[in-house]
Amino acid sequence: MSTERPGRVAVTGIGVVAPNGLSADAYWKSVREGLGVLDRVTREGCEELPLKVAGEVRGFEASDLIEERFLVQTDRFSHYAMAAAQHALDDAGIARDVPEDPFSIGVVTAAGSGGGEFGQRELQKLWGQGSRFVGPYQSIAWFYAASTGQISIRSGFKGPCGVVASDEAGGLDGIAHAARAVRRGTGAVVVGAAEAPLAPYSVVCQLGYPELSTVEDPDRAYRPFTDAACGFVPAEGGAMLVVEDEQRARDRGAAVRAFVAGHGATFTGASRWRESREGLARAVRVALDDAGCAPEEIDVVFADALGVPEADRAEALAIADALGAHAARVPVTAPKTGIGRAYCGAPVLDTAAAVLAMEHGVVPPTPYVFDIRHDLDLVVSRARPAELRTALVLSRGLMGSNAALVVRRGDDSAR
Repeated sequence: MSTERPGRVAVTGIGVVAPNGLSADAYWKSVREGLGVLDRVTREGCEELPLKVAGEVRGFEASDLIEERFLVQTDRFSHYAMAAAQHALDDAGIARDVPEDPFSIGVVTAAGSGGGEFGQRELQKLWGQGSRFVGPYQSIAWFYAASTGQISIRSGFKGPCGVVASDEAGGLDGIAHAARAVRRGTGAVVVGAAEAPLAPYSVVCQLGYPELSTVEDPDRAYRPFTDAACGFVPAEGGAMLVVEDEQRARDRGAAVRAFVAGHGATFTGASRWRESREGLARAVRVALDDAGCAPEEIDVVFADALGVPEADRAEALAIADALGAHAARVPVTAPKTGIGRAYCGAPVLDTAAAVLAMEHGVVPPTPYVFDIRHDLDLVVSRARPAELRTALVLSRGLMGSNAALVVRRGDDSAR
């Protein structure tokens, strides 16, 4: 017997820290304009590594937003998550430091690799200076659950908390997990993901991915759905959302920006991109059924856009399989090509972009992409005005996870 409540799950807050903007507004402005910010990797220690291009978060000063007592025990990936969570809570109008009912608010994050930069620094101290020079926070800062823990501790939230580890698709799975918590009675959940994969140790670990692009020209390094597709470019950053019970949001006068309507997930195996066609199509169908949504209702698709020819073909075919004849008419976009693929943070950034696109009535373009190879109505060059009521967000992980999320426009979305 289900214990879930029938009310809708509303998105009331969005926070972003990304290579193209340190707020949701700055991020959306860049996404809407189709700006590409990929550039040469400048992180110390990465200069001689084969990865030459990435999406770095620039101009971010963690000390401007986060107290020193948290900074000393956390990695860069948690700094991004904590800052984005603060922005999302402010956007939702929820008190961060003194919640009325701390047990009514939970935290869910997804994570790919955790705090590689912090971990590398402490291990260098261990082997270079000795164990007495290793700080006590080495035991927690690298941990993939660190962001959930630090956000909840910092804000005093004592509701249901969790971490989703299902590679890149975990960003969408985390949103679904948060939505289920809300339907089961939790008032609100701060949910999302942020990554920081550009420390030397982290980059070396990624070099084993055959899908990673090592092209040195930023304009050519990440071009999915084209004949020039040569893999993906990694990125830092991510996004956090506040999701809550619709009635709770309305009772406190919060604007409902969107609704989390449906979710589906499957698994087809690491780097088995041909098989991902069936898995991704199945995830889409499950998400549509969960949302009570017909394929014809989808107004825009935010693609996974891996940038590997076999994977791109599988995704294009999966969209056609799941949406049928409507697939030829629905606009598809992949704004992540302008900033890189932030692992678990990537689909949450896409979800934020989907909400903003529905609010503003435009489909953002796909940067760096012009010569489209696959049979998709891929939006390129400039944003396309459109009446958007329902968006479909897709994600696949390098280890084989597939996920789809249906998001509907909020009643109060006009801003």
